[in-house]
Amino acid sequence: MSQQPDRRLDASGLSCPLPLLKAKQALAGMQAGQLLEVIATDAGSWRDFESFVEHSRHALVGREEKSGVYRYWLRKADGEARA
Repeated sequence: MSQQPDRRLDASGLSCPLPLLKAKQALAGMQAGQLLEVIATDAGSWRDFESFVEHSRHALVGREEKSGVYRYWLRKADGEARA
């Protein structure tokens, strides 16, 4: 991702569902439009983050996996739940 995140969360070593829960907490403390980068090592986080953005207004603007390290970039939305 070429854009610098406004906040970075290292959830390495945490098991499902902790990377997602920590990301939700981080997003709650951010302003709309800001970018959160999450680093995780739990393979289940790939599915968790995909499902999360389907049920929220936040946008998953990028994700990648390299050597068992998962990175996600989430853009904070104005609201939490989809209408």
